[in-house]
Amino acid sequence: MRNEKRRRAKSEAGVTLIEMLVVVTIIALFAAVVAPKMFGHADKARVTAARTQISNFGTALGAYKLDTSMFPTTEQGLQALRVKPSNVNQWQGPYFQQDVPLDPWSHAYIYKYPGEHGDEPDILSYGADGQPGGEGINADILSWKSN
Repeated sequence: MRNEKRRRAKSEAGVTLIEMLVVVTIIALFAAVVAPKMFGHADKARVTAARTQISNFGTALGAYKLDTSMFPTTEQGLQALRVKPSNVNQWQGPYFQQDVPLDPWSHAYIYKYPGEHGDEPDILSYGADGQPGGEGINADILSWKSN
């Protein structure tokens, strides 16, 4: 009877150390394969979000110009879409429903008018590194270029 109790106790003892190590190893391998792909998609989503936000600024700036006959100056910046600048007549805003957001990497968007790339204002994000230039996720996202 004692042997029977021991066998039953051993079989009900739970998970062995070896079994636990096998499970942890499988989870670690899975994470090593899946995590880089997930982070790659997150980076692409941030770039897409920045492009979309710059496009939204362009739409709001178009409405601003229709009402005021001009774009905000560099000094007035994108904040002119939310708060009426003191020397602007015919302002019918706010042209942007929420506060002017930061880019997906928590940096301020750069706004210049007059711009250096045509008649429209220049709006840009310096990407993940927050510095001019760069490649990949560090590349600048520019209003005057579609890619």
